[in-house]
Amino acid sequence: MKRAKYLTVLFAGTLVYILTSLTFGQNSFKCYSQMEEQKRIVSKQKAEIQSINTELMLELTALKNDKAVIAAYARKMDYVTDDEKLVKITGLKPYQNQLYDTGTVIRHTEPEYVSEKLCKACGIAAAMLVLLVLLIVDIKKGEISFSKEKNIPVTGIPVYNLPQI
Repeated sequence: MKRAKYLTVLFAGTLVYILTSLTFGQNSFKCYSQMEEQKRIVSKQKAEIQSINTELMLELTALKNDKAVIAAYARKMDYVTDDEKLVKITGLKPYQNQLYDTGTVIRHTEPEYVSEKLCKACGIAAAMLVLLVLLIVDIKKGEISFSKEKNIPVTGIPVYNLPQI
């Protein structure tokens, strides 16, 4: 029966450690959900940046190859060809380049969790508490006593080793 008590103590401590670690620890379900949320945000930002990159690549290809696009951009920047006449109009705003919004900076945030040492300390404390409870129960039952006299119950017929006459 004593082995079962010690195994109960070990089982209780291990169970509390595992539950604490899975609920609040570094590899807990809470941390997993926080990291999944960060992954979703980063994926969304990545998709936006990829669409901007695609637009810029199309614009670059057009600027390299299409003469009409090159001429249109040159006119936007106040360039003229040889056969065009320049007319200056005052009061208009100057040309402004189109700026692309590349999004906001996303910083990695560490998930909140309880340290592994604290999880182990909770498991050890639970094991000690169960051990203390089992010791108190044994003392109440009388299985453990702290008196100097040992009362050994005698069962059966006592046999004395006396010399026969």
